[in-house]
Amino acid sequence: MRDRNSGEVDWVEMGDRAMIRRFAVLPALLLASSLTANAQETKLNVMVFNIWGGGANEGKPVDETVAAIKAANADIIALMETRLESDPCTADSCPATGDSAAPAIAAALGFNVYDQKGEGPTLWANAVISRYPITGTLKDELGVSIDVNGKTVYMLAAHLDDSPYQPYQLLGIEYGDAPFIKTEAEAIEWAEKTRGAAMDSLIAAAGGLTDAAAIFIAGDFNEPSNLDWTEAAVKAGQQPVAVAWPATSKLEKAGFVDLYRAANPDPVAKPAFTWTPTSEPSDPEDHHDRIDFVFGKAPGLKVTSASIVGEKQPEADIVVTPWPSDHRAVVATVEF
Repeated sequence: MRDRNSGEVDWVEMGDRAMIRRFAVLPALLLASSLTANAQETKLNVMVFNIWGGGANEGKPVDETVAAIKAANADIIALMETRLESDPCTADSCPATGDSAAPAIAAALGFNVYDQKGEGPTLWANAVISRYPITGTLKDELGVSIDVNGKTVYMLAAHLDDSPYQPYQLLGIEYGDAPFIKTEAEAIEWAEKTRGAAMDSLIAAAGGLTDAAAIFIAGDFNEPSNLDWTEAAVKAGQQPVAVAWPATSKLEKAGFVDLYRAANPDPVAKPAFTWTPTSEPSDPEDHHDRIDFVFGKAPGLKVTSASIVGEKQPEADIVVTPWPSDHRAVVATVEF
């Protein structure tokens, strides 16, 4: 700056003021850099997998379960049935027994793990494993928060009640003492009695996660999808009657996207049966269906692909043999 009296340049004062300006600008640059990083698109592979005791219900080690997760290249996985079924296991009583397989699976993958050890309408030996750090848990152990490169992502993992099971009720397949039914209205009524409160608790919990960059609700719902039991599926002989199933309908109403159906919208061309690899589709004592889901919600959410992981084609898009579970898994690639 020029000295008004001498006409000389006062370099010391000029340097001080320049330094002040630089330090004043620095926080703004750091904030801009942080906002830019936070605005960058995040890509994740999100998976749901009922692991049937990590294969232990058939006397298998966790190796096959680990192989399935590796084949799917999953980043965040919601697990169900991390513990063994009781013996006997019936429609009326089947408590989880023994230790969880989730820590061993996570260790083999080099992932982080959280076991949902509580009891409640959404909990039956659930866990979340993640490539990214798990930073906290939700009330009632409904799920966890995960730090994905500075963004807060939530995974709510659920295993809902399987009895009464409405597809069996509609098809006259005995399961426990549930009565047989015939209509869509009856199916919705029984589904709401069986799982309505549990799904309501998940949606209410998700509604309070105001700091979320993305929220995923994943699980074995033991209830089909409203997007699968359509009139077109009935005409194709895949379903006995069209049903607007309440669990998935509620999630859609709350703004969540069925990741598999977002990538594969035609239920006739891609029926995607996650239940079950243990019987043939023609088995009169069973009904193959999609009851394992990943739903997502995020600003700018894009679903780039979604696949069934299982034992063989054409039932599975990603084939892993031998297969450890009585369910197939689902993995979806999302960006947000």
